[in-house]
Amino acid sequence: MLLAGVPGVEPGMVVVLGAGVVGSAATRIAVGMGAHVTVINLDLERLRVLDELYRGRIVTRVSSQAAIDETVMAADLVIGAVLVPGARAPKLVSRELVARMKPGAVVVDVAVDQGGCFETTKPTTHSDPVYLVDDVLHYGVSNMPGIVPRTSTVALTNATLPYLLRLASQGVEEAVRADPGLAKGVTLSSGKITCRAVADAHGLRFDPLM
Repeated sequence: MLLAGVPGVEPGMVVVLGAGVVGSAATRIAVGMGAHVTVINLDLERLRVLDELYRGRIVTRVSSQAAIDETVMAADLVIGAVLVPGARAPKLVSRELVARMKPGAVVVDVAVDQGGCFETTKPTTHSDPVYLVDDVLHYGVSNMPGIVPRTSTVALTNATLPYLLRLASQGVEEAVRADPGLAKGVTLSSGKITCRAVADAHGLRFDPLM
């Protein structure tokens, strides 16, 4: 299927679950290809931003099970872009819902590194990336950015270098005390789990960092 369609043939239906960094990038690409795009997200303010950006070229819906069920069953491509920092991704699409999707539909679960947001997700590799469940093609490659190593490495370096410089110049403890953003990235300190999401995901004790 050509997602953009051609004269006389309607475009494909793309559903994006999540409107964060990954979901927004997926939306931009799908809109650029000319697909019908629906974005589902819990944060109404984030949906307003996308509505204003695309001005009628996408449909936005507040996340609910009814909205997910309706759009996923009609979709030709579903992109799972759900992220809960430090925690496992919620299972938004059940095994039963996958069975009700269009034959030949495609699932791309970008949340696979956090367990995936589809019950049918399992990690795959770049050398063997896809598998079928009820005639629905699944793509669940762990570390998807690894397919573009130069771009992903430069992007990651751009994002992390300022923090590394602070750690190197101030020392770990002082840098963490001085930078609330850096403190949020501390998961383990002195043998204690300081990230609540990680502690909850593994059923372990949570100890605040400060």
